[in-house]
Amino acid sequence: MIFKTFKTLLFVFLFSICFMGTAQVNWTNDGDSYFKLENNELKTYTLPGHESTTVISKAQLTPEGHSEPLEVAHFSFSSDQQKILLFTNTQRVWRLNTKGDYWVFDFKTHTLKQLGQGLPPASLMFAKFSPDGTKIAYVSENNIYSEDYQSGNIQPLTTNGTVTLINGTFDWAYEEEFFCRDGFRWSPDSQSIAYWQIDASAIKKFYMIDNTDSIYSQLIPLEYPKVGESPSACRVGVVQLSDAETTWMNIPGDPSQNYLVRMEYIPNTNALLLQQLNRKQNKSTLYRADALNGRAESIFEESDEAWVDMFQLGNPYAIDYTNNFSFLEKTKGILWASEKDGWRHLYQVSLEGKPEVLITKGDFDVIDVKHINAKEGNVYYLASPGNATQKYLYKSKLNGKGKNERLSPESLAGTHDYSFSSNGVYAQHTFSNHFTPSSKEFITVSNHKALTLEESITDNLKNIEKEPTMEFFTITTEDGVEMDGWMVKPIPFDPSKKYPVVFYVYSEPAGTTVNDTYNVGRNWFYQGNMAEDGYVYISLDNRGTPAPKGRQWRKSIYRKIGVVNIRDQAMAAREVLKWDFVDPERVAVWGHSGGGSATLNLMFKHPDIYKTGISLAAVAYQLTYDNIYQERYMGLPQENKEDFIMGSPVTHAKHLEGNLLYIHGTGDDNVHYQNAELLINELIKHNKQFQFMPYPNRSHGFSEGEGTWDHLSTLYTNYLKLHCPPGGR
Repeated sequence: MIFKTFKTLLFVFLFSICFMGTAQVNWTNDGDSYFKLENNELKTYTLPGHESTTVISKAQLTPEGHSEPLEVAHFSFSSDQQKILLFTNTQRVWRLNTKGDYWVFDFKTHTLKQLGQGLPPASLMFAKFSPDGTKIAYVSENNIYSEDYQSGNIQPLTTNGTVTLINGTFDWAYEEEFFCRDGFRWSPDSQSIAYWQIDASAIKKFYMIDNTDSIYSQLIPLEYPKVGESPSACRVGVVQLSDAETTWMNIPGDPSQNYLVRMEYIPNTNALLLQQLNRKQNKSTLYRADALNGRAESIFEESDEAWVDMFQLGNPYAIDYTNNFSFLEKTKGILWASEKDGWRHLYQVSLEGKPEVLITKGDFDVIDVKHINAKEGNVYYLASPGNATQKYLYKSKLNGKGKNERLSPESLAGTHDYSFSSNGVYAQHTFSNHFTPSSKEFITVSNHKALTLEESITDNLKNIEKEPTMEFFTITTEDGVEMDGWMVKPIPFDPSKKYPVVFYVYSEPAGTTVNDTYNVGRNWFYQGNMAEDGYVYISLDNRGTPAPKGRQWRKSIYRKIGVVNIRDQAMAAREVLKWDFVDPERVAVWGHSGGGSATLNLMFKHPDIYKTGISLAAVAYQLTYDNIYQERYMGLPQENKEDFIMGSPVTHAKHLEGNLLYIHGTGDDNVHYQNAELLINELIKHNKQFQFMPYPNRSHGFSEGEGTWDHLSTLYTNYLKLHCPPGGR
């Protein structure tokens, strides 16, 4: 159900299970070198020999009057790479540290200068240079500013920003569900800025209660649109630097019943390209808007009976991630991903009304786009036609001709990722599988060869003792659904004995758990080693999870979260219980967020299978979660409320028979603590005995507070051992 396990960055292990990503390399413009922060210095490494040069020393990173250099969290460059923005003193906004202080270092004058003088400390967001490098724009307290680099003059471009009228960035729901954070774009001529404005004033406030930081309780308000409630109104404007006047784009439709999820200047024009999703998110429309007068015209539409996926390019958890378009300037189009033929394929979509071009062909899904090389006419992307748990690099011709070509080595079975240099000549290649720790090398893309023998992944892995501690398997349920799974068996393993089994579940459209990556089978909540203690540990991916198995697999869960995923998990577990070495009387299940919801539903709907459950931060009642996520996958409760009710654990709580440990943070701004109280009331109503652990003021990831992790993992481990004792019998 709900929340994306990996959306909680605070749980690094859950994030690593769902993503095996490569940290983006900061390449130079020419693509022959890359930048790297090391020991408070900025260095370049030039390929192929990796010659190192210090470009900003510790002394140069030390502001005048300070004794220590800046601690830089992130950096970005002007277009000519002669100046660099340094992001420091960062503060958390919802999920990521996206506000802080910015400094500029000038490579020509070797000077260091702080931006935003006079604005509140640590309040600047998303600072970036104008294309001509003379100005820097940023957001502070929901207003947009432009600062002249030479004079330091700060010009407010908006002045009406408040908690609920948000300029240049986004509210909670947009960030959480669309990964929208950076909400403004410079015009190509550096004379104006296009920006989002979110009006959340009509959004009802959800109040969290802080009972521990003072004698009297404190209310913490949050503009949070619950499912069934209208979204925040959203519009896009273009503000001129000359007079700070905004021209609003005339995008058709009610702003409070549609979403604007992408916006960018079309290169070398005064036109904007915008993507609008309707409220149900089953129709996507591209608009071209004249930035000077606001006139907009529809140039492309796509719809789906379930929902239109907003294909993410890159890692949406990166600080500088933006939902940008991939422009193909040669053909005056964009790279577009669509599932219209049943598989996620790449297309060229023209901005001038020409026929679209199918680029990738075949019964497989494109997982992620890594690089477009317009000069050679190729697009590089991750895919895995033969095994949904893995990722490999492929390339295809942008014109759709020729065959899809796999580039990742056949000898390295597992999960690959790549960060391409700007010229496409080099890439950083990362590899991992379930028994191989993450390894990386720099390669020449044309032949996929390591630049030096010393860093070759293939050669280095020859010296690694490969002893897989887990195994992958497939299982077919009585419904004919074939599911991927992994299993960690007890050590030592005696096939003549019966062992307890623990299922780890997520099961929702936002993440998979069965991925061929290192440590995927480790239970980080468990104190000790589950295998050595005598548990069989298993996870399975059901229909509805975003595995690269085609549209039908992913979208069969539409309007059936809490139904399809739960039946698939239970029917797969029933098959597992037929194995000779599994003890059907010792079966446990656990999960966090959406996995916590699945745990509850499995315990309530299938008490004959699951005897013990541990549920963390679960959505107990689907009508309490946010509108963007819930309406995308479930529809509108005004039209099909019965689906929300049937998929909610609270509806089935009366059937609890086994041992349940239920855990929730009272400060959870994502899955609100009210879920816990609603479920508890229902369990009390039916005299169902259970154990409950609230964590005061902890958020969705339980990361706050001294001793929280030790307490939570001890609680988890003790409860599991008590009610699902380990060891073979």
